[in-house]
Amino acid sequence: MLNVVGLHARYGDSHVLRGVDAQVPAATSVGLLGRNGMGKTTLIRSLMGYLRPPEGQVQMDGRTVTGWPPEKMARLGIGYVPEGRGIFPNLSVRENLVMSQRAGLDGSRAWTFDRVMATFPRLSERLSHGGQQLSGGEQQMLSIGRALMTNPRLLILDEATEGLAPLIVAEIWRVISEIRATGIATLIVDRDWRRVLSHTDQALVMEKGHIVLAAPSPDLRAAPAALEQLLGV
Repeated sequence: MLNVVGLHARYGDSHVLRGVDAQVPAATSVGLLGRNGMGKTTLIRSLMGYLRPPEGQVQMDGRTVTGWPPEKMARLGIGYVPEGRGIFPNLSVRENLVMSQRAGLDGSRAWTFDRVMATFPRLSERLSHGGQQLSGGEQQMLSIGRALMTNPRLLILDEATEGLAPLIVAEIWRVISEIRATGIATLIVDRDWRRVLSHTDQALVMEKGHIVLAAPSPDLRAAPAALEQLLGV
């Protein structure tokens, strides 16, 4: 479904991505791993159109969409939960969710307001609260719920558990597992590589702007020595 070919990206004189090749097949969960500063978020920003790649291609369903703006990428069926959550602080929980509600590309409305409430009961108790009034964990739930309200085919989660309490982290992973079971493809960035491997079909490891390891997640779980060396753990 999503195909990246020879992608490069720069911030000024800093050459961050250096010919990245990657794929996210339909209904597949892929983990994106690497130490800090290896290019993971830059790759996601390039996929979503926040950063225009000078070289290489991003393809969806065989169509080249390199450099399309974020709103057009969203219309292709990509939901995005950014690092830092990106909720609207001056809107209520209800407004944050309802403003993003739409049918999927195939017309499906599997993820409704009621389903998001059932998935995140804590949010149902805070519908009138402003985004800035929520705890960090509640904001993350809201960010994921808002992305699901677009009924995406692909959901990208960038550090969805960063800085959260252990109980909230466990809840986020439970929801990620539920999302995966529905057949939505996912691309997951998270520092907890063991949990990433437990919730994905395939894993990609980045080092200095390159994909240096790509393998089925079960294989890496069974023999993690190479992964531990690359991640410095």
